[in-house]
Amino acid sequence: MNGRVGVLAVSVFERNYSAFMFDMDGTLINSTAAAERVWAKWAEQHGLDVKTFLPTMHGARAVDTVRRLGLPGVVPEEEAAKITQAELDDVEGIVALPGAIAFLAGLPRSIWAIVTSSPLDLAKRRLATAGIPVPDCLITAEDVTAGKPSPDCYLLAARKLGVSAVNCLVFEDAVPGIIAGDAAGAEVLVITATHTHPIETAHTTMPNYENLNTGIDDDRIFLFQPGT
Repeated sequence: MNGRVGVLAVSVFERNYSAFMFDMDGTLINSTAAAERVWAKWAEQHGLDVKTFLPTMHGARAVDTVRRLGLPGVVPEEEAAKITQAELDDVEGIVALPGAIAFLAGLPRSIWAIVTSSPLDLAKRRLATAGIPVPDCLITAEDVTAGKPSPDCYLLAARKLGVSAVNCLVFEDAVPGIIAGDAAGAEVLVITATHTHPIETAHTTMPNYENLNTGIDDDRIFLFQPGT
């Protein structure tokens, strides 16, 4: 959840949008401890330096993370399936980020989506654990051939919402997802609640949803902070 994202961005409060698209882990929910417990055990089993490896596994599909390592004798699809099952079995401590549930409750279901690198079953389990409703538009790892940082997931979500991605606001926390949102042509807001190290980005950042409100004007949605 650290790195440099150098795209020059305008403030997300300076325009309005057709829809909002949210990453899940680290953006709507805090699942970091659960995910890192599973991935740390897996990394140890494969002789990886856990401290170095863990910051690199956030924001991407499990199969893509394993494949990127190029470990000899390892079949990425098989390892990803094992990791996913372990994550399904460990949801202890998963909670919604501050203000996230109320923020989503204020949005019409037709204008927001969750776009996650998690598989469908894991996404549903983590959302249920955190008390966040499953949206009408949920894009998961199985829905795209190329995961984040490819923009395919956000482009697909926009199509399903019936809007253009360039008219959407993407909420993200990790570098692969921020790159994906940028590549899709969307504006990006970076949520920093779960960051353990500062992220260098020109995008607007917010710690969570406690100081964010929305309004709708002529079928366009805008974001504002109370008192501004």
